[in-house]
Amino acid sequence: MEGRGAEETENTSLPRDFSSNNMLENSSEQLDFEMVLPKIGGFGRQQHLLVVLTWLPNIFIAFNLFSDIFFTLTPDHHCRVTRTELPDFLVNATAEELLNATIPLERDDNGEWVRSQCNKFHYTNISLKENIKCTDGWDFLNFQALDTNMVTQWNLVCDNYWEVPVEEVCFIIGFLTGYLFMGYAADRIGRKKTFILALILSILWGTLLLASSTPAVFILMRFFLGSSLAGLYLSLYIMRLELCDPPHRLMITMIAGFFTVGGQFLLLGLAVGCKDWRVLQGVIISPLALFLAYSCPQVLFESPRWLLASKQIPEAKAVLRSFVEKNSSGLGSEILDAEEILSELDTAYHYEGSMWHHSITKLLQSRNIWKNLLILGFTTFIGHGIHHCYGTFRKNVQGTKSGFYLSYLLSAGTGVLACLFLCFTVDRFGRRGILLLSMTMTGISSLVLLGLIEYLNEAAIMTFSILGLFSSHAAASLSVFFAAEVIPTVIRGEGLGIILALASLGKLSSPIMDLHNEHGYFLHHVVYASFAILCILSIMLLPESKRKALPESIKDGELYRRPSLLRRRRDHVPLLSTPNPTI
Repeated sequence: MEGRGAEETENTSLPRDFSSNNMLENSSEQLDFEMVLPKIGGFGRQQHLLVVLTWLPNIFIAFNLFSDIFFTLTPDHHCRVTRTELPDFLVNATAEELLNATIPLERDDNGEWVRSQCNKFHYTNISLKENIKCTDGWDFLNFQALDTNMVTQWNLVCDNYWEVPVEEVCFIIGFLTGYLFMGYAADRIGRKKTFILALILSILWGTLLLASSTPAVFILMRFFLGSSLAGLYLSLYIMRLELCDPPHRLMITMIAGFFTVGGQFLLLGLAVGCKDWRVLQGVIISPLALFLAYSCPQVLFESPRWLLASKQIPEAKAVLRSFVEKNSSGLGSEILDAEEILSELDTAYHYEGSMWHHSITKLLQSRNIWKNLLILGFTTFIGHGIHHCYGTFRKNVQGTKSGFYLSYLLSAGTGVLACLFLCFTVDRFGRRGILLLSMTMTGISSLVLLGLIEYLNEAAIMTFSILGLFSSHAAASLSVFFAAEVIPTVIRGEGLGIILALASLGKLSSPIMDLHNEHGYFLHHVVYASFAILCILSIMLLPESKRKALPESIKDGELYRRPSLLRRRRDHVPLLSTPNPTI
């Protein structure tokens, strides 16, 4: 939405500069959502209801997002032995004697002797035996959560194990692709239409996944399912953010995070109860069909902020008028005059009813927007990429394997703590300060674990691993939220899609390391820890968005900056000071 605030010059006494705290005083003459919202009842009952509707799908998105952990979990296993091929002296042997006689021992990564998972003895006569690979499949034992998943159904172990990390990579790449394409769609056809499209595709691919007959089909369906789920998550995230006024944005977003983590906890119980991966997939995909009701015009509305920013005035007025009708009871005379405010929209926007899109050339010239995207994309990439390093540290560095349930609950539990931490601190101390603190704790946790591993006891290692899980989750979540606030409305879908795509790129490090059998893990962790330290320097160059209005146009996004550090600043505000603006 170019040209807001016509002919502003350097000598203007109140420029629309988003580095200033007094956002509404510096507004341009053209009405935007932040100016209209107080006149129609503010963040009222209708907006509260819509926000609740955007929270509920997060539970089921989390089901599908974290289901990959259960679908690819590899239980203990050894070669299946049939008694028909055994010599006579083993025909009546007990199960333990049979395993001792047919499964060779080999050293694991810790140097301990364990039964081989991929080889067995083949007897040619009573005294002669040879070590061969498994020929009759595998017996799986010590199941955790699911008894049957893609690994056990198609025997994806030993020489075929590479298909498991490939599936994980394809699922994450599906999310990466979905964030980019669905983000573009959100800015072109709208947030609600993108949500409905992604919902229909998610139900379709999730249902087809149930009919997978080979690992290749399973992997392909998971890729498409991931791309569709990305559209669901992205469109809902933007929709709820754009409904809020500045004081409510953080809490509304964090509560959505609680719904996501709650879904992660509930999924464990579902997996334990279902046992079979097809049953679990049916249970977690079928509830999404309920949200097709959101396609009804009076259930879920299009984002009025996006409608105004893209100059779809009749549609915006219809949504805002609905807000007035639902929020009007008990309000004063000023709010009852909201219809007059809506009528002003026709004259305030020059292109009534004509949809407006930003110019790609203009966007490429927006250096400040790209600077903010680059910094926050980098912090998001590091936060998501280093997260798994703490969960697998004891296994990959110490050689001590944590139990599956403990690792899963620690990951979900630190997610709850991170959301609580952000709820109580970010609006008080500012986005930049808490992001800086979170990234600093992440770097320190990694440096202590990597540099002092020989001097730390088990309790200290567990403490710093939990601290790393907590701080990296907080940094990743806050980076995404921060980016959503500083990206202009007209490109928020594309911009946030890029940020979340970089988050997916960071997550790829886990299955890629698995594909290489965890070789190079230590160097991998060192690189991420070094990048986390580098992030600390760049975070201070970001603007502060605490309790400020969201930028609407490309021009607003370019003005959303910190005053230059290389010239005399007029605000006399330290880099991390975040005084509460007048709103």
